[in-house]
Amino acid sequence: MGIDIHALNFITYASRKKRLGKVATIGRQGLMIPRDITEFGYCCEKLLAERFGATLVDSYDYSSYEGATYVVDMNKPLIPGKEYDTVIDCGCVEHIYNAPQALRNISLLCPPGGQIVHVLPANNFCGHGFWQFSPELFFSLYSQANGYSETEIFLADLTNHHAWFEVMRPMNGKRAEVISKQPLYVLCRTVKGSDFSHENVQQSDYVHTWSQYQTVQDCGQATALLKRVIKKNYWVYRLALSMYQIIRESVHRVRNPKTLSNRNQHLRRRNVSKFLAMTQITS
Repeated sequence: MGIDIHALNFITYASRKKRLGKVATIGRQGLMIPRDITEFGYCCEKLLAERFGATLVDSYDYSSYEGATYVVDMNKPLIPGKEYDTVIDCGCVEHIYNAPQALRNISLLCPPGGQIVHVLPANNFCGHGFWQFSPELFFSLYSQANGYSETEIFLADLTNHHAWFEVMRPMNGKRAEVISKQPLYVLCRTVKGSDFSHENVQQSDYVHTWSQYQTVQDCGQATALLKRVIKKNYWVYRLALSMYQIIRESVHRVRNPKTLSNRNQHLRRRNVSKFLAMTQITS
């Protein structure tokens, strides 16, 4: 990947939330926006410095073939020699086999109060890299309990440069599921705290279920009794099962349309231009 229009707009958003300062990019980020290539060259350093005021731009990559500042293997624990105010990953972690270690290394490059920016493949990128990423990962990883704050997550349709869909944090055991016909990016910004941990990352709906275990157990006993009564009459059982499946599938289609939409209860549409215009530098 690299810096395309969605990544450019998301870096713009991040720079208005917090000045970029010293920047580390994961992979040497190329520019994928034709109008900017002549002015800023083929990689992002001049763009980040001149357009966004970055005071330093270093890159970390496995190979020196693209001229990275530091040649490192992000699959392995990193002992960083520097810290950066902003760490940008516009399409690199999906190509790293040990993604959890790579994500930890990214946090190690970032001091307390620094920001982390990801633009990564979500739906319909099968074969692009090793991984496709869900908003659930970033909500669960970059949580307050793990030492992060200001975590924001959006989904972007590659065929629509004018809209993002903000993902609402999953609550009460609900999954923020999104189905799409088009390829999607997941855009994530978070701020690292003074203490951080990647040791306890669990999917939020399971955490909710585990915390409600006794209630679920009590309800399970009542449900089991009802099932035994229904199963005594085969045709009643088949009818009840068919109705349940029809209702469940219908509700799922309504709540998860195959396009990014406000109809999905977990999404809120944001007009990119207006959204950026409303965002002012706060620090």
